[in-house]
Amino acid sequence: MAAAAAEPPRLAALLESGWRLLDEVEASAEPAPALQDRVRRGLELLQQAARRVAQLDLFSQNEELEEIASADLKYLLLPALLGALTLKQINLSKRLEHVQSARAHFMNFLKLCKSYQIGKFQLPETPESPGENESSESTSKAGPAVGQPSLVAMAVNRQAKIERYKQKKEVENRLASMKAFVESGQADEEQVREFYLLHIQKWISTSLDEIESIDQEMVILRGRDAIKQSSASSHAPRQPRTPMKPFILTRDAAQAKVFGAGYPSLATMTVDDWYEQHQKRGILPDQGVPRGAPEIAGEELEKEQQEKKVEEDNEETIRKARGWDDWKDTHPRGYGNRQNMG
Repeated sequence: MAAAAAEPPRLAALLESGWRLLDEVEASAEPAPALQDRVRRGLELLQQAARRVAQLDLFSQNEELEEIASADLKYLLLPALLGALTLKQINLSKRLEHVQSARAHFMNFLKLCKSYQIGKFQLPETPESPGENESSESTSKAGPAVGQPSLVAMAVNRQAKIERYKQKKEVENRLASMKAFVESGQADEEQVREFYLLHIQKWISTSLDEIESIDQEMVILRGRDAIKQSSASSHAPRQPRTPMKPFILTRDAAQAKVFGAGYPSLATMTVDDWYEQHQKRGILPDQGVPRGAPEIAGEELEKEQQEKKVEEDNEETIRKARGWDDWKDTHPRGYGNRQNMG
């Protein structure tokens, strides 16, 4: 007979195993890298449990808290447990992705608690949007009073954190006193219900604190990514220029052969070759003269020659040049220099 297929784990077992792994990771003194296998295993178990809860449709927005069975209250904790384990991952290259995922899990848990009216708290604002709870009257005021709402909000936030801390400690003490009694199976339904409601209260405080820390970390991570992107763009390689091939101008073909033999990697050409090459391209200076004006060019050339001839035949110029030569013959170099006497 064929072996029977393995029975899938029960929903309660998935939750308890994943929850236990989270407690082990938080209580362990081992370095974080050594705990990553437990973190991955815990995430897999809790994700399976979350999918099973969604398939069974255990919770509905149309029901009240009293309608949820006492044994099912613990499944409300799944999003919070997933968020806590997601934060335990230490892959630095995916840190921003992990904290965003953890924040989404915590927010899902808080929204679920809000819909069932468990605890008194305000949902955290999304980092991208301004405060939805701020009154339009306070934002419309001008002058020094504009900064006042933020100071008030900071004071209220600080006081709320202090109250949450006190309540969390009180809840943890009550849970510690009830844990062994409930886990042994001796507690009745009302005690079991109170036990899991206390756990929900504890995780509400934890989720609010974690979201506040996540929002601060996300600002740092996004700033780091922006610096990396700007640095990468500034150091991007530029397109290299096409190198120009050098050449040597020589007087004749004989020199071209000599240089060509000594420098085989360099192109060589004679002056005549260079002139013919540029003449074919039409980039010589005399090729820039318009073809329709040969008479103008001839007149200018004749005029220059006449001026040069007049200058050469100028008797005054010749007389001054001869006088200067005679003076240099009778006066030694440095004559008349009175500054460096000696």
